[in-house]
Amino acid sequence: MQQCHVGSKVIAFICGMLVVVLMVMALTSTDWLMAQGWRQGLFYHCIDNSAERPLPFGLAGDPGCYRARDVGYIRATAALCIITLFTDAFATLLTGLGLKSEDPEKKYKYYRLAVYIMLLSLISVLVGLIIYPVCFADELAAGNRLLWEFGWAYGVGWGASIFLFGAIVLLLCDKESEEIYYKERDIIQDNFIDEKA
Repeated sequence: MQQCHVGSKVIAFICGMLVVVLMVMALTSTDWLMAQGWRQGLFYHCIDNSAERPLPFGLAGDPGCYRARDVGYIRATAALCIITLFTDAFATLLTGLGLKSEDPEKKYKYYRLAVYIMLLSLISVLVGLIIYPVCFADELAAGNRLLWEFGWAYGVGWGASIFLFGAIVLLLCDKESEEIYYKERDIIQDNFIDEKA
């Protein structure tokens, strides 16, 4: 039972590490939204040599990559993804500290705090992933392209949310037995102290 319990925490730690990698990939990519000769990320948009004119959203420019458009939903999504990256990294660190700790009380506190922080991380990424397409749909008419696709980076964001959810579930797994062990330990220690006195 204890080995299975530790195994689920190790898998949660690995899931947390994967989320960090996936969020870095999503944040650095320009493939969130794509159309003919046009790619948009959270920080940059790129124009290909084969891009049809006029460019989407009334932009002008030569082929290459430029700073992202100054639009509220792109900035909000970027901020939420950055929050997700840092909160998940911190929660993963706490999970690692819980795995390393020999003290059951510290272990319990590390895991519990990691769950709360990962939950904040999950909410952040989900809000960002929902805001992005909903707000883009409002400005679709200004896009002057018939076919728009969400790129692989947007999908990677959803993959990160799935791994985050899995990590939270795994950290919550066996939480009751951990709490019972912690409470039994306190009661046994209290009884032992009473018997000595």
